[in-house]
Amino acid sequence: MAGPGQHTDTGAETVDVVVVGMGVGGEHVAGRLAEAGLDVVGVEAELVGGECPYWACVPSKMMIRAGNLLAEARRVPGMAGRTEVAADFAPVAARIRDEATDDWDDEAAVDRFTGKGGRFLRGRARLTGPGRVDVDGRVFTARRGVVLATGSRPRIPPVPGLDEVPYWTNRGAVSAKEAPPSLLVLGGGPIGAELAQAYARFGTAVTVVEAAERLLPSEEPEAGALVADVFRAEGIEVRAGARAVGVRHEDGTFRLTLDGGEELTARHLLVATGRRAALSDLGVEHIGLDPGAKALDVDGRMRAADRVWAVGDVTGHGAFTHVAMYQGELAARDILGDPGPDADYRALPRVTFTDPEVGAVGLTERAARERGITVRTGLAQVPSSTRGWIHKAGNEGLVKLVADADRGVLVGATSAGPAGGEVLYGLAVAVHAEVPLERLRHMMFAYPTFHRTVEQALQDLG
Repeated sequence: MAGPGQHTDTGAETVDVVVVGMGVGGEHVAGRLAEAGLDVVGVEAELVGGECPYWACVPSKMMIRAGNLLAEARRVPGMAGRTEVAADFAPVAARIRDEATDDWDDEAAVDRFTGKGGRFLRGRARLTGPGRVDVDGRVFTARRGVVLATGSRPRIPPVPGLDEVPYWTNRGAVSAKEAPPSLLVLGGGPIGAELAQAYARFGTAVTVVEAAERLLPSEEPEAGALVADVFRAEGIEVRAGARAVGVRHEDGTFRLTLDGGEELTARHLLVATGRRAALSDLGVEHIGLDPGAKALDVDGRMRAADRVWAVGDVTGHGAFTHVAMYQGELAARDILGDPGPDADYRALPRVTFTDPEVGAVGLTERAARERGITVRTGLAQVPSSTRGWIHKAGNEGLVKLVADADRGVLVGATSAGPAGGEVLYGLAVAVHAEVPLERLRHMMFAYPTFHRTVEQALQDLG
């Protein structure tokens, strides 16, 4: 067998591991393996770090933070004096360019990986057989195996005319240099909701169109209704239960036709209708996997096939940075032969960074019932808590608990409100550790905090 970095008699270069896709999950596993002394090649066609630091999590949260500052300033009257607020998107665009993305340059990320001992290749990789990867004509044979971490792409709905117009995805929305005068958002899930509110707070006239009956359709209905109420109060038009059937772009204006015949217009159109795994061009058929699958099926150690691991969005466990990094660590452990538990998604947390923030963990009430669980729920409103009453302006929120009545433990929870994602932490621990409800009821909840709403929800649970 050829040694590290050597070429076999077939012309392929032999290495220990090839990591295909250097987003957050791929970068994590590749870095861990390189630090452990393995000969690792990391391959990325775009930017090392992936979607999160350049076009998603980080820049969008900078937009949200800036918009929230404007909202807080507008809440001063009646509580702390008078304010005059003049929104300016230029500092936001500059911060995204200079602080978050270094003008969409990944040199620092590449150096971070190579500094750990890894080798980096910019290019498109394709599997050509078990343990064999072709990177734009350069072929590698991986002794230990291959890690697939190619992330996801925006899912574009088959709306007639959409493929002919210059719509935004999240990338266009977060790299814009100024806030548009008007914006249509197709999709009321987390990405659409976050960006809709952020732009609205900078003066953009925003309309959100969601085919489902409510915003945030994958979360509790109470959370979606809460966000919709806040949006409408802020002047954002919400069209839930509305399906787009056509789109045109004429004279700089987008015209979106709904199934009832109504036409909505705006200067920009953001398509935020979810994401899909990127599998079709990976050559997975050469290792016995289905290139048409929605995701790669992995076991608890992230194994998708013999000597093939998959992490991140391609596994179908949610397009979340924290899931990708969690799975990357599991894959690295398995490749290195280190002990540790298998993957556990019972307490998978997720946060939509609207204002109010919507944090959720585990199962929704509907999902729990579909699994045959004997469900009990508890609900409490943040404004009815002491901290919510003190907070006053901007205090909208709720806590909903989903319990398995037979076992006496929480299987899911939602925390919406100011710092809803932070309040979620205690609930995530309770779901993950299966803390008995009786033990939770006898906890002390610090006064006056937002998380005391959890205590009220426990009381409502019975």
